[in-house]
Amino acid sequence: MARPRRFPNPALFVCDIQEKFRPAIFEYDKVISTAHKMIKACYTLRIPIFSTTQSASRLGSLCHELTSIETVHTFPIIDKTAFSMLVPQLRDTLTSRSSYPYQVAIVGIETHICVTQTALDLLSEGHRVYVIMDGVSSCHEGERAVALDRLRQEGAIVTTSESFLYECMGDASIPEFKAIAGLVKETKDNTRDAVQTLCKM
Repeated sequence: MARPRRFPNPALFVCDIQEKFRPAIFEYDKVISTAHKMIKACYTLRIPIFSTTQSASRLGSLCHELTSIETVHTFPIIDKTAFSMLVPQLRDTLTSRSSYPYQVAIVGIETHICVTQTALDLLSEGHRVYVIMDGVSSCHEGERAVALDRLRQEGAIVTTSESFLYECMGDASIPEFKAIAGLVKETKDNTRDAVQTLCKM
């Protein structure tokens, strides 16, 4: 018998992974690759996926690699001008789904701006935050490192995409395990490259 899930109320936040940022963000292709894997896995695990864009009229839509995934977004993409993802529309959606705290994984950009402010807002409202280290970046590599260190001190858990997904499952006997294990195998080369580049301590 499968043990109870470790995360009773998980969610995935996809923060501002827009086409316009492609030339500017450090190792952006690896962020996109990790986000793509996380979206597919969370859909399989029936974890809600919330995505935002930052000022889409100026900065464009999400990268095509993400928008091309079928049924990628559990809820509509929210466009915002605030740096935090936790704008009223998203906060209202979260509270309408559940009155209990969430366990939120965050992928996206920029680590020291939108990801940080999103994490801080979630923590202040009692949620648990998992910053996916192989799935976040900034224009400048140094800003990323400082932000991750600060987020650890603030109480966020900085971890990897694979670690989060296996913690979500908790038990190999769950029905979704085979599909997730297959996805992990399928993406192992991209995961290795992202971890080796973005998870250097």
